[in-house]
Amino acid sequence: MAVLSHITLGTNDKARSARFYDAVLGAIGFERLPKPPEKPLAYERGGEMPMIYIYSPEDGRPATWGNGTHIAFLADRREQVRAFHELAMKNGGMNEGEPGERPHYGADYYAAYVRDPDGNKLQAVCYAPE
Repeated sequence: MAVLSHITLGTNDKARSARFYDAVLGAIGFERLPKPPEKPLAYERGGEMPMIYIYSPEDGRPATWGNGTHIAFLADRREQVRAFHELAMKNGGMNEGEPGERPHYGADYYAAYVRDPDGNKLQAVCYAPE
């Protein structure tokens, strides 16, 4: 059962974000939903929540990132974590932590950290053994 309805991230360049999130979220099983061009980008995985929305801020000010915050996306397999990181780097993302085990977080904790082109910090994490 999902405990989140949706997650919203800001962007200053919708086309750039579409390229980034189509690739990066696609690596972990999300698909972009068909929406009219004036609507925000929207992604889902398997028709379940949470939905991921990418918006330009409603108040007209530039989108910014939160220092000390990030969103962790659950991956089914470690290879998805690696693809998430690789595709982030190829699509304008910034490295915040190479794919690898993080034993200080628990057994079989395998993760990678990136920032999207707008600076939002993202993580892909897999709890399954190799």
